[in-house]
Amino acid sequence: MAYIPLCKLRNLMEGDAAPFNVEGREIMLLWPDGGELQAFDGLCPHQRIPFSRGVFNGRYLTCTAHDWVFDGRSGECRQGEDCTLARYPLRVVDGVVEVELT
Repeated sequence: MAYIPLCKLRNLMEGDAAPFNVEGREIMLLWPDGGELQAFDGLCPHQRIPFSRGVFNGRYLTCTAHDWVFDGRSGECRQGEDCTLARYPLRVVDGVVEVELT
């Protein structure tokens, strides 16, 4: 599959989260403090609530519907059921963040 441009890297900062809808899929970019930019499934696996309504504190993403908490570096659920968010490959080309839908 081809990579799809999302945004310019300069529009993001470490500690930020940014939701996107790409070809009908919810994608959440997370840039954890001290970590690397990541692209995850943008829906909580519990009840498919969009993370655009969630809270990211620079390390953990919390779904505000039922307080499930996910590590922004790995996507692992830290509070809730044993699960991990699906991760999408991403790259930065000429200052543009691109994601590959797999």
